[in-house]
Amino acid sequence: MFGWHVELVTPAALVLLLALPAWWWWRRGRRPPGIVFSRAALLAALAGRRRGWARILVGLRNLMLVFAIVALARPRAGARAENVTSEGINIVIAIDLSSSMLSQDFQPDNRLEVAKRTVKQFIAERSSDRIGIVAFAAEALTQVPLTTDYPVVNAAVDNLQAGQLEDGTAIGTAIATAANRLREAPGRSRVMILLTDGVNNRGSIDPRTAARAAADFGIKIYTIGVGTEGMAPVPVGRGLFGLRYENRPVEIDEKLLTDVANITGGRYFRARDAEALRRIYQQIDTLERVPVQTRTYVRYTELYRWPLALAVLSLVLELGLAAWKAPLP
Repeated sequence: MFGWHVELVTPAALVLLLALPAWWWWRRGRRPPGIVFSRAALLAALAGRRRGWARILVGLRNLMLVFAIVALARPRAGARAENVTSEGINIVIAIDLSSSMLSQDFQPDNRLEVAKRTVKQFIAERSSDRIGIVAFAAEALTQVPLTTDYPVVNAAVDNLQAGQLEDGTAIGTAIATAANRLREAPGRSRVMILLTDGVNNRGSIDPRTAARAAADFGIKIYTIGVGTEGMAPVPVGRGLFGLRYENRPVEIDEKLLTDVANITGGRYFRARDAEALRRIYQQIDTLERVPVQTRTYVRYTELYRWPLALAVLSLVLELGLAAWKAPLP
């Protein structure tokens, strides 16, 4: 759990507070200078009034010094990070960024935008699952390692764009990259969600071989084939006004995706529209949950401005009172 507390960045500065009593003692030990004045009664009356103002001025000076020293110690407030054990799943989502993901058969958006939106909806329903993101095309790269920092994961999903990686579909490489992130994850529940719309045509790693290696690490792979049946408007190049589309057959290697899922004890899903993709993620929600230990860090809020402001205020009051009730010349 988190416990809010206040700490000092430079507590050694508080040693200066010990110098204040010495300063007070030194001031009290000073003998006031004597003057010659013929009307002693008038001088005594004036001295009594001035003595009260002088004490207020000294008090304000002391407050200014105390607040300045506290500001120098740099107090700050924040949440102390502690290990928290909760029920969760370790999930890595591998998303295809090949050019075919721009196909516009999920109107009004393309496949990639619909996939990103449903992934973010899936993440929004997490509370303790550790989630990582892997993007792949002709190669695979980890965008976010396993984490419970969901705003960071969402930002990474938002930044996914077709064309970030060399075009192609390296399913075996994607499985190997995601499995490498999951194999040492805490807990027994390790899940990979592989989302693609094509066939394996790049990479040197065979997808079935990669799936068997993942199964050895206790990783379940849930594969999702994205795309409608029959024909779909697929990008074939760039024209004067942007991407140029042609209707072409939708090619998804469902046999391969089914084998990969079966090897690891997972399942294959076919998402023919956005609603089907959303239902698939809901089914994955029903997976077994096991205890997962996480640790979260929180940024501190600096508090030194408050004592510094009080120190400045004390100094301004002292100077103002000194100008108004200045001691006798």
